[in-house]
Order: sequence, then structure tokens, then C-alpha cells
Amino acid sequence: MASRRYLAAYVLFNQALADHLGLHPTDVQALSLLTAAPGPVTVKQIADMTGLTTGSATRLVDRLERAGYVARTPDQQDRRRVLVTVVPERVARVTAVWDDLGRAWQEILDDQSEEELRTITRHMHRAHDLSHAQMRRLRSRPKPEA
Repeated sequence: MASRRYLAAYVLFNQALADHLGLHPTDVQALSLLTAAPGPVTVKQIADMTGLTTGSATRLVDRLERAGYVARTPDQQDRRRVLVTVVPERVARVTAVWDDLGRAWQEILDDQSEEELRTITRHMHRAHDLSHAQMRRLRSRPKPEA
């Protein structure tokens, strides 16, 4: 029950954040992943990071590009590929909100021991991997009839 409440609270928080920023909830999380990436990425890499199909990832990039958060640029190494790059000035708007809210999130972790933080981090890594495996599993199944 604690896990269900935790996940629901985070999903609903993400929705509130997206509403505040005028973005789609998936776009907020994609921006978070893009700003953590070491450099520009392809739409295929965005699909892999988010668990979206390449078509959905393309639509996500279209929305973010229209809103000014990312730019598409030709890959200098392979002109057939297009890279997606964050626009720092525009992403700063999201980062400012995250930084403001992040202090309270950080306080939750501040009183944890190193061993507790390792356990929490291990859980987060395992949950990440399981989530992506479960997304692939769901996408490979037929949708239930209404």
C-alpha cells in the first residue's frame, strides 16, 4: 500500500508540475532526462530513455521544439541523423521551479545514513530497470477490449 501511495503521489505531483509549467507530464520527465544526458541525443535515444515508441518520442520532441525547449540540429558526424539539444535559456525556466521545490525533496534525504542512501539508490536503479522491462512487456501485449 505504501508503494502504491508513493507512486500515485509522485505521478500526481508530476501532473501538478506540468500543469504549472504548461507542459505535458511526459514532457517534464523527458526534459529532466535530457538535461541529465551528457550531450545531444537522437529521437531513438529519447525513445529508449523514456520507454516511448519512436513515433511517440518524435511527437514529444515536436511539442518541446514548438515550445522552445529543444532544437533539432544535423549530426556533424552523420548528416542523415538529427540530434536533439536542450535550449538552456528555456530549460532554465523549468530548472528554477525544480530548484525551488528540490530543497524540500533534498531535506527528506539529508537525515539518511550513507547505508540508507545506498539502499534507496539501489532500489531506484532496480525500479528503473524493472519499469522499462514492464513497459516493453505491456507494449508487446494486445490491448484489452473495452
